[in-house]
Amino acid sequence: MKKSKTALITGGSRGLGKDMALNIAKKGINVIITYHSNESAAKEVVSQIIKIGQKAKAIRLDTGNIELFDAFFNELNTYLKQENGDPNFDFLINNAGSGIYAPFLKTTEEQFDQMFNIHLKGVYFLTQRALTYMNEGGSVINISSGLTRFTFPNSSAYASMKGAIEVFTRYLAKELGYKGITANVVAPGAIATDFAGGDTKNNEQKRKMLSSITPLGRVGQPEDIGSVVAFLCSDEAQWINGQRIEISGGAML
Repeated sequence: MKKSKTALITGGSRGLGKDMALNIAKKGINVIITYHSNESAAKEVVSQIIKIGQKAKAIRLDTGNIELFDAFFNELNTYLKQENGDPNFDFLINNAGSGIYAPFLKTTEEQFDQMFNIHLKGVYFLTQRALTYMNEGGSVINISSGLTRFTFPNSSAYASMKGAIEVFTRYLAKELGYKGITANVVAPGAIATDFAGGDTKNNEQKRKMLSSITPLGRVGQPEDIGSVVAFLCSDEAQWINGQRIEISGGAML
């Protein structure tokens, strides 16, 4: 019997991360999600994955605090040993994040540091630790943003960190090839979630503007993203490496 693979998704309790988790489970892959504070939402995602027929677990983690990473991996490895007999997993999806909408001239050092810790430093060192436990032939999928290609005011700190992640991903693809591990970037456009205050979901004026600059004529939904991430965790995607895949409906072409 073929052994089931396992994916680790940071920030998997809601929004894009939740949809990724559910779509990956539908591929026959077991899922571990992290959550920052909303334990009840995380447990609901776990419940839905179990109903699909896959194993699932939620573990609390602040991905912006690297001092917590050792304890996190101890808990993760203990769980995997109990469930699968070894501490390893196959896919790492670095999705956890938060956003700020602030003009460059009003962005504070505290806000900048928060973006740096969550979106760059945390991703960099979480990935470094995770690779100890990743099986050969696995994959790292980093979540970026359409804002690294097109620009709108008030996202300079967030978008700068995502731009750095795209460079980092190309280096991962180069340096991890000897282990058969691929690394790719998924860059969503504007998606209707609660991210950064839920403006894209709830602000009708903004939604109309975004729809007007998108050839497909609408704002993106979480389900537009999760299936693509799930595809990158499939055998069919093994030859995709070092790529930036934008999922924006063709916005700002």
